[in-house]
Amino acid sequence: MTPSEVETASQLNSDTLDTEDINELPDDVEMSLFDHLEELRQRIFYALIAVVVCVAGCFLGVKPIVRLLEVPAQGVKFLQLAPGEYFFVSIKVAGYSGLLVASPFILYQIIQFVLPGLTRRERRLVAPVVLGSSILFFVGLAFAYIALVPAALNFFISYGADVVEQLWSIDKYFEFVLLLMFSTGLAFQIPIIQLLLGFLGIVSSQQMLSGWRFVIIGATVLGAVLTPSTDPLTQSLLAGAVLALYFGGIGMVKVLGK
Repeated sequence: MTPSEVETASQLNSDTLDTEDINELPDDVEMSLFDHLEELRQRIFYALIAVVVCVAGCFLGVKPIVRLLEVPAQGVKFLQLAPGEYFFVSIKVAGYSGLLVASPFILYQIIQFVLPGLTRRERRLVAPVVLGSSILFFVGLAFAYIALVPAALNFFISYGADVVEQLWSIDKYFEFVLLLMFSTGLAFQIPIIQLLLGFLGIVSSQQMLSGWRFVIIGATVLGAVLTPSTDPLTQSLLAGAVLALYFGGIGMVKVLGK
């Protein structure tokens, strides 16, 4: 190899390394610890304002939300068993709903705080991860509302239909429904976690697949823990959904070539 060829090859290697180094470095100027803390304080303050405004708005229109969540419990009469029980239920429903409505703004504040410290390679993950996570969370809420909640309620109603009259505490009912819906939304984040682990090279799709026996056991346990009811149908539905999401996540990781 001639000296000019050696010089050209060295220059190409140097350019490749420089490009890789650039992709691993954040673009923004470094900030002091005090600046980071000040920005964090502002982001938290803005997020709290958004939550308060959204919760207040949902509280003003809480009755339609309450009626919507009562739909799966057909044939059940709800009772207020203590003074102010419905009032506190309204606050609880407005709190969950307001947090849900404010979640895009909260995510925006989190992203704006974290983004300057990410490398260019990591920044490419932000948009698909946030979008995919949001979609899966709302799909989880819908799955719980359409499938899990009716299945659990039908089990409880039919089990004692010929023995007891269905008069339920409104507080206990909404505690059950809200917990089941939001825990299902969180469980639907499994493919996002898998994609992150695969993209970062922590776990490969083959490694995920090799532990399928433990995953089945884990999904069964997760279905039992996350569902506030004890009926096997609801637990089986959630466990089946978790397994489908897990193996779907493996497929997506494999598509990435990991």
